[in-house]
Amino acid sequence: MGRRSDHTRSELKQLFVEEGRRQLAEVGLAGFSARDVAKRVGYSIGTVYNVFGSYDGLILAINARTLELWTAYLKARLAESGEDRIACMVHAYFAFAAANPKAWIAIYEHHMADGGPAPDWYQEVVAGLMGVVGGEIAAVLPGADPARASALARSLVATVHGHCAFALYNTFRLLGETQPEAAALARVREALAAAR
Repeated sequence: MGRRSDHTRSELKQLFVEEGRRQLAEVGLAGFSARDVAKRVGYSIGTVYNVFGSYDGLILAINARTLELWTAYLKARLAESGEDRIACMVHAYFAFAAANPKAWIAIYEHHMADGGPAPDWYQEVVAGLMGVVGGEIAAVLPGADPARASALARSLVATVHGHCAFALYNTFRLLGETQPEAAALARVREALAAAR
């Protein structure tokens, strides 16, 4: 495919991320192809690498967009919630994952090709989501050390994530758990009660 110059770099980034998210939602990370994304947008694979630097760069940009959407979704749900904001967060975690299963799990499945950490800009996007969760955890632990509240928030996200992943992959069915979301919420409440 010949070179095109119909779009600015910023527009290209948006086009590739949108098409990449669409493809990722359809086939998952294992079936994802940067070449197919480029082809569907009407550009060469070289353009993808010029814009994102690498395959990792493209996947990170797609996953960052998913994280941004997830953060916005969580904030919107919290804005509509009643007094039980912890339950709201757990329900929102399950709901977002169920509505976006392949894009959601791609956040956790992707690892940098060099084995190193994700770049700072990506970690800031993750921190945006964790900041919402951490803020809610800190609110139910008045006077708690912020570092302790953040550490607890990470552990609670891991707990909810495990329950959610088991639910989406029907693993809990094999284990006889019929209410994984309620079980996740119960574990979160237990941990918060112990932390108080």
